[in-house]
Amino acid sequence: MTRQLHLNAFLMNTGHHEASWRLPESDPYAHVDLAHHVGLARIAERGTFDSLFLADGPQLWGNVAQRPAGALEPLTLLTALATATEHIGLIATASTSYNSPYNLARKFASLDIISGGRAGWNIVTTAGAEAARNFGLEHEPAHADRYARAAEFLDVVLKLWDSWEDDAIVGDKAAGVWGDDAKIHPPRHKGKYFSVEGALNVPRTPQGYPLLVQAGSSEDGKRFAGRYAEAVFTAQQTLADAQAFYAGLKALTEQAGRNPDHIKVLPGIVPVIGSTEAEARAHEQVLEDHIVYTHGVGRLESLLQLEPGTLDLDAELPAGLPPESAIEGARSRYTLVVELARRERLTVRELIGRLGGGRGHLTFAGTPEQVADAIEEWFTHGAADGFNIMPAVLPSGLELFVEHVVPILRARGLLRTEYGPRQTLRERYGLPRPANQHSPKFSASPEQGGPPSPALAAL
Repeated sequence: MTRQLHLNAFLMNTGHHEASWRLPESDPYAHVDLAHHVGLARIAERGTFDSLFLADGPQLWGNVAQRPAGALEPLTLLTALATATEHIGLIATASTSYNSPYNLARKFASLDIISGGRAGWNIVTTAGAEAARNFGLEHEPAHADRYARAAEFLDVVLKLWDSWEDDAIVGDKAAGVWGDDAKIHPPRHKGKYFSVEGALNVPRTPQGYPLLVQAGSSEDGKRFAGRYAEAVFTAQQTLADAQAFYAGLKALTEQAGRNPDHIKVLPGIVPVIGSTEAEARAHEQVLEDHIVYTHGVGRLESLLQLEPGTLDLDAELPAGLPPESAIEGARSRYTLVVELARRERLTVRELIGRLGGGRGHLTFAGTPEQVADAIEEWFTHGAADGFNIMPAVLPSGLELFVEHVVPILRARGLLRTEYGPRQTLRERYGLPRPANQHSPKFSASPEQGGPPSPALAAL
């Protein structure tokens, strides 16, 4: 069979463009409207997407004047979407920095069972002092410490998901035996960051483990992804950069003892679609004209860790910005933004316009054929296994993609025409179901989903 694209719908309130909420078609309250999200999920399912994805963070981001702020808790929302859809995967972001392994393992296990094996976890280490202060900390933990905690967090979660063997439930009414206590395995974990004694209070799930997704592209993030991740969301601006990231991540995955085909790289793309290229550019210009640049300056100064009032809208970024290694926040996004500005000699105003559509993800305006061509080029030239589709405006941008780009990808043999028999999300990604570490068939290799090596605490 021809290699197939993996498409994920990244849903964000009225769309990924920061000014999308100002368009006449947009509902400023869509971010808390269940019907809006159900409609988007069904559009993506009509397009035979592999999955949909909800971002999240444990803080109120930025200035609420800028765009719809706040969001429904993603695991709660995805549980509702599970009952409104049949096939599409359901991926939620959850932080290892400000959660406990037991509660999070239980929530994702519950979603996987309720959805029939369609759950995925986007594993993040939360940056930013704002989030830290919401949890009683004066300062955000150091970058390396966040990844060390994440490694142990995932170690504990995997132990919890394996704390029930697959056949632990007996259900023998005649003998009066519901379950086999010998097949329940409490983690009894005591580590640097966590102490977790008992078994999970949810049985092992249809997928064994929900699909493990990761979105960090820093050096620490890439090493973490190479060891654990089965899908990676990434922001890349050029084909060459995407090819280098793809090759490097596949190599890191192989070095970790895993099959590099078992990690799927999905760059983000913000498609702005028109019947002609000129029409698409006009749509893009309308959005850019609605940007409030004073909001963008504040956000950019925060990302670059500059004092308020440092940036001049009509000048380029100042010289002497700190190196990535000095950034304790979102390192990879910092580097992407600085390199974009330097490479194209953008003024701050121009840079804010470029970031307004996708915050550093590739924005592409063109006809359906041109969008399909761009996707195919990256897919067939070692830059991507699929894409994180990030419509600038919702729901119209997703509808246009499904109605006009998806048929082209199907005609080229790159995308399924229907889902076929019911599959788990991990099966749709071509991934094995992890063996339970307490099963006689278990091998402690990473490919079998074994518990992480303690050496990863050095990340």
